[in-house]
Amino acid sequence: MSKKGRISMSAITAVLILLGVIIIYSVVMFFYQRRIMKTLTEEEFRTGYRKAQLVDIREPNEFENGHILGARNIPLSQFRMRIKEFRPDQPVYIYCQSGMRTGRAAQMLRRHGVQEIYDLKGGFKMWNGKVKKKK
Repeated sequence: MSKKGRISMSAITAVLILLGVIIIYSVVMFFYQRRIMKTLTEEEFRTGYRKAQLVDIREPNEFENGHILGARNIPLSQFRMRIKEFRPDQPVYIYCQSGMRTGRAAQMLRRHGVQEIYDLKGGFKMWNGKVKKKK
């Protein structure tokens, strides 16, 4: 095999190894996130969120277009700066638009000491309860 062929084979091997590491990391993080937070149906979410910290982790423009009545907006993009706004001794009910961002938020909340973290299954787009919109 020529020198050029060996370089390209080693480059392909390196890319495949990197891809494998990324896939394994993603799978591990997915299961970790699911373990540290409990995903609730809308009905289950509705029964508990009034006695907890209800947080919409979507960006401000998404929040202004409609959010669950009583929710505060702490966007995921601001979580690290605003993590001290959460009380570790109280449950946290979080939601985003579709349920994809809540796993990252749950990781940060767990590191902050929050033990009870609940996520709305399907996110805000699946919510049929009361909604408040900015005019």
